[in-house]
Amino acid sequence: MSFLVSPGVHVKEIDLTNVVPAVDTTIGAIAGPFQKGPVSSIVTVTSEADLLNNFGKPNADNFEFWFTASNFLKYSNTLKIVRAESAILNAGESSGILVRDNDHYLTSFFSTTGDGQNTTNDWLSRSAGVLGNSVGVEVCPTAQSYSQDLGSNNLVNGAGAIGDKTITVDDADEAGFAFQVGDMIKFHEAFSVTKVVAGAVTASINLTVDGGSGTVAVGHRVIGDGITEIVKVKTVTSATVFVLDKPITVADNVVLAFSDYASIESGNTQYEVTSISGEVLSIRLKDDPDEGGLQTIIPDNALITRRWRYADLFDAPPTQSDFNKQNGRGTGDELHVVVFDTTGDITGFDVDVAGQRVNSVIETYANLSKNPAAKGPQGDSIYYPTVFFNQSAFVYWGDHIAAGTNWGTDTATAYTSVIPITTVSLTGGTDDYAVTAGELELAYDKFADAESVDVNLVLGGPSSGVTDTAAGQDTHVTMITSLVEGRKDCVGFVSPFRSATVGIANTTTQTENVTSAFELCPSSSYMVFDSSYKYIYDKYSDVYRFVPLNGDIAGLCANTDGVADPWFSPAGFNRGNVRGCIKLSYNPSAGERDQLYRFRVNPVVNFPGQGVVLFGDKTALSKPSAFDRINVRRLFLVLEKAIATASKFQLFEFNDEFTRAQFRNLVEPFLRDVQGRRGITDFKVVADATNNTGEVIDRNEFIGDIYIKPARSINFITLNFIATRTGVAFSEVGG
Repeated sequence: MSFLVSPGVHVKEIDLTNVVPAVDTTIGAIAGPFQKGPVSSIVTVTSEADLLNNFGKPNADNFEFWFTASNFLKYSNTLKIVRAESAILNAGESSGILVRDNDHYLTSFFSTTGDGQNTTNDWLSRSAGVLGNSVGVEVCPTAQSYSQDLGSNNLVNGAGAIGDKTITVDDADEAGFAFQVGDMIKFHEAFSVTKVVAGAVTASINLTVDGGSGTVAVGHRVIGDGITEIVKVKTVTSATVFVLDKPITVADNVVLAFSDYASIESGNTQYEVTSISGEVLSIRLKDDPDEGGLQTIIPDNALITRRWRYADLFDAPPTQSDFNKQNGRGTGDELHVVVFDTTGDITGFDVDVAGQRVNSVIETYANLSKNPAAKGPQGDSIYYPTVFFNQSAFVYWGDHIAAGTNWGTDTATAYTSVIPITTVSLTGGTDDYAVTAGELELAYDKFADAESVDVNLVLGGPSSGVTDTAAGQDTHVTMITSLVEGRKDCVGFVSPFRSATVGIANTTTQTENVTSAFELCPSSSYMVFDSSYKYIYDKYSDVYRFVPLNGDIAGLCANTDGVADPWFSPAGFNRGNVRGCIKLSYNPSAGERDQLYRFRVNPVVNFPGQGVVLFGDKTALSKPSAFDRINVRRLFLVLEKAIATASKFQLFEFNDEFTRAQFRNLVEPFLRDVQGRRGITDFKVVADATNNTGEVIDRNEFIGDIYIKPARSINFITLNFIATRTGVAFSEVGG
């Protein structure tokens, strides 16, 4: 503060309005083997559709993990997922390679200078797994690759009859003609013209030609190097004199050609090139599942228009970007890219031999640039590797196309003209759903740091059924227990291993299996055990499956937070109804429920006419304690997290009565609010000289003692029905 020299008033504000903040209580977490998605990194999903989009569909190998996640999302809208790393690879152009996530790609496979570091793969699938083997990429790098009108003096097909599926094309396999499998072609009538006799003409044009062949008619068009736009024949005055529909200027003896303005065949009949052998093109009628051939007779010397098979998806061929034009950079920098599904596994369409679609387009990118400095109208990069990194859901760029020798440079020189379309079918992607206990533990370890990762409900998915012989404990349950005990701010949920209840008809055996599964598992108030699996319909595979219940039990806690508060029990008929359950693998009787409860297992019961209900709210704590109830454990987690977060603002202040009073004024209103919402019955906050002694102050510490009387849930109801004699007052027998 400034010092006052003369009398005056100095104003100072002291903020005593701080409050304890609200904290999240419904964030779930799970790790497991999924079909696709980033590996060994945390991804947040908010719905089943989000789960499907990020991690793919469930299958016979991972459905227990997948539906545990999906079932949780029926109750909550926030779930953090880690895809476990096992023997999985991303598909590449020539081989598989593991790219875990975007950070891994940037550090290991992308160079900010513009050169790809992964020289073995021009393209890589975005996520690891065999699904990447369905990804194809086509790059159209020049206008010539996009389309060509191939003149009769360069490219001539032999005569074709109706139904023919092959044509012979002169120079089809020669450099400069970009024929390749997948090209779309159309035919045009052609008339050869050797020269223009009349020299330069500009108006009401009469062309006198030598050496013309065929019959020229109104509507035919003139093509040639001296003409930049389509010019049609207006009238025919004689066998060698033709009047055109607009002025042109041509030099004397310029070689021109006449072609039919309309296709030989009606409409825009197109054929797809299916294979190339020398000068023989195999063709089929476009979009014809029967793969029909020529629809009409094609005369010899007909002209061919070749178009890239995806040309119709773009407004114009790639040329020079506006950025390069405006900044005097190289020509020919633009390219178009199409990403497509080669097998139908991504889009759901099968190959066309079955009469269905193939090579279904899943992404298109127009007017990208080979120049790393190029920007779009909004100032965003249009450099194609960067665009793919930022936008594509299916592929990473790995390295420049080999023929593009100056791609990836900011130059005033024309960019290398790569005439053929570059087509890549990715391969080498592998799945591995048989994750080991160690691989799964490494995935769950991503949630270990409570300061950087906020989670409240940890889903175990399927238990391993693998016993640690040294301790006699299920290794999966032990792993989840270690995680939540280490964090001490969340609760873990696990189900018995599958074979404990699924496929076993005898409920006595099921009870013994479940109690044995959990008997020697660690004692922890941060864990919750359930009793069974539920039967559901898997619409993605059209089968019925048994899946673990722990996703639902964790979901009931999240749902309770929405309809009440975390300190209410998630069990019972008010808040414990399990959703989407056809039947249970194990429906314990009252006596069996007694046994389960003694072993810290919460029964899930199907009550006829009342639904499937969580009928217990115990934690996995072995000793009698207030913390052997889910609601009490979660009450303290909320109190601890909220008050600890608010207390951070006391750090580095003085440990004096002013700071202590601030702390009490912060905590006590919060606890009164919780008390008013039935979470606690009474409390006391001590932060004064009695617990902040001189020794404590000298150690730079501050101590706040908070005494809590938690509210308890009702687990047992006793109803006494007392019969009395007529004439006896109730006060005489009941008090």
